[in-house]
Amino acid sequence: MTALKTCIASLIAASGPISVAEYMALCLFDPADGYYTTREPFGTEGDFTTAPEISQMFGELVAIWLYAAWQASGRPAGATLAEIGPGRGTLMKDVLRVLTRLDAAFVASVSAALVETSPRLREVQKRTLADSGIRIEWHDTVSTLRDAPLFIVGNELFDAIPTRQFVKIGAAWHERAIGLTEPGELAFVAGPATIEAAFLPPGSKDAPEGSIFELAPARTATMEAIAERIAASGGAGLFLDYGHLSPGIGDTLQALRRHRYEDVLATPGEADLTSHVDFAALASAARAHGLDTHLATQGEFLLAMGLLERAGKLSANADDAAREKIHSEVERLAGPGAMGTLFKVIAIAPRGTRLPFPAVS
Repeated sequence: MTALKTCIASLIAASGPISVAEYMALCLFDPADGYYTTREPFGTEGDFTTAPEISQMFGELVAIWLYAAWQASGRPAGATLAEIGPGRGTLMKDVLRVLTRLDAAFVASVSAALVETSPRLREVQKRTLADSGIRIEWHDTVSTLRDAPLFIVGNELFDAIPTRQFVKIGAAWHERAIGLTEPGELAFVAGPATIEAAFLPPGSKDAPEGSIFELAPARTATMEAIAERIAASGGAGLFLDYGHLSPGIGDTLQALRRHRYEDVLATPGEADLTSHVDFAALASAARAHGLDTHLATQGEFLLAMGLLERAGKLSANADDAAREKIHSEVERLAGPGAMGTLFKVIAIAPRGTRLPFPAVS
């Protein structure tokens, strides 16, 4: 039993079951034993590999999008270029590299920032970006960023923000919680709290007994904070994550450890816990602040931004092994059987901003 599992079991024994959201928060962010505060999760040596780690092309195309969004916004001076949830800093490193080559004056005019709460990950990011030649500020929240036009990106950010779950019992939906079995093992239980029908998606009345509905107000709050800043000061945002474009019923809570799925209650603090992102909810939160929203799959977005053209250029003078690697990266990032359809993209900006985006929204 992990140290955190023992602590969680003791907490439940003393105070009663905890919600799924509370469990996720403890597993991921506990100061002493949380996943993101104690482990190196990224890359082949970690538990999962993100798109920036798969290929430089991902960061290059994101950089082009950010530059085009800045141009579409009227080329505002003194803007902030930020990433929220920056992992090891690989994406920002690629973005700054491309933008410096594309328009060094633009890079010199912006303030680069990373929004990161983990002290350990901040140190990793500082090492990754040490030779970028760009001054970078670190912030705990979006609210402390400079009051300036904000051009912000987040990759696999929202999936790690805790979600609530509700299980259908009879005609009611009860909040799903974590309790203890007689032997003292962690187990899912139904708590007394219920959810109003207005928050449920269409078709919930016909869902079978035991069905799960996920609601993530903390994710919505994060998007609202970003949207509020962009609505007030201008800018644009781009967020990529795995999830669904329309709300629905289903249990998507999962644990990933050493690139394999495992029981979400098995090793608290030692496995990454995530759930699929409801992009419709994120879009609604942004529109509530007067912003336009654009939605697409990751494959549609990357192809529209020139993924195949970039891959062709990289392959032109490459040997057979390198060309095969590039082809594999394209398939993984944009292929329908890989991240291309599983991952979705949302872009947000003040109304009327002509953002570069595939015509599928």
